[in-house]
Amino acid sequence: MRTTASTEHTQAREPRSSRAPYRGVAMTAGVMYLVTIVASIPAQFINYAPIFDNPDYVLGAGADTRVMWGGLLEVIAALACIGTAVVLFPVVRRQHEGAALGFVTARVFEASLIVTGVVAMLSVVTLRQPGAGGAEAAARLVSSEALVAVHDWTFLLGPGVMPGINAVLLGYVMYRSGLVPRAIPAIGLLGAPFFLVAGAASIVGINEPASVWTALVTLPIFAWEAALGVWLTVKGFKPDAVRGLHASTGASL
Repeated sequence: MRTTASTEHTQAREPRSSRAPYRGVAMTAGVMYLVTIVASIPAQFINYAPIFDNPDYVLGAGADTRVMWGGLLEVIAALACIGTAVVLFPVVRRQHEGAALGFVTARVFEASLIVTGVVAMLSVVTLRQPGAGGAEAAARLVSSEALVAVHDWTFLLGPGVMPGINAVLLGYVMYRSGLVPRAIPAIGLLGAPFFLVAGAASIVGINEPASVWTALVTLPIFAWEAALGVWLTVKGFKPDAVRGLHASTGASL
């Protein structure tokens, strides 16, 4: 009886974090990963469509509210993008601090490019003047085309390249640490080289950003991020892996 009582007393005093290490961190990071996916897709393929589909957008009837909602969604995606790295940093740095810091830097850089593209799109909305004519209309058209080009390049250099680098950095840490099932980071690590090659080919003009090849190499990166987001949200980190990280660094949970 004394042994049983002692065991129950020890379990009662055991910190909650030791039974579910970093559960809140994992859930927050997972939700943020899902937010980056859910918020970014509508902006690019739905909200910005009026500008992409109509070169004369700045001179005709616009869908300004729709475009501005797209900008807001992308800002949310950019903030969540940074949030995933910042929230995960205290955990993943125990496996490899350099990779963890590189992941934070890469996510901040990606987010900055996304926001630059948002500014370009919202600037097109500001330029819209249906009553413009002559030289003013020509100037607005040229400016609009330039801003769309800025957006296209920020999208190519940001979401078109950086997710591959992120997959290498975070995928390496997650695979080595075993914080999540290794099959999940393996998808990202295997897909990252092809994604980066396609992105580099697009930058130098060999590949089209909207090509079938680009779509195919994007699928593993999308699957890796979506699976990671769902797993962290629902399951969290594997407790034994977290304890192993703390044991290797001599820290307590």
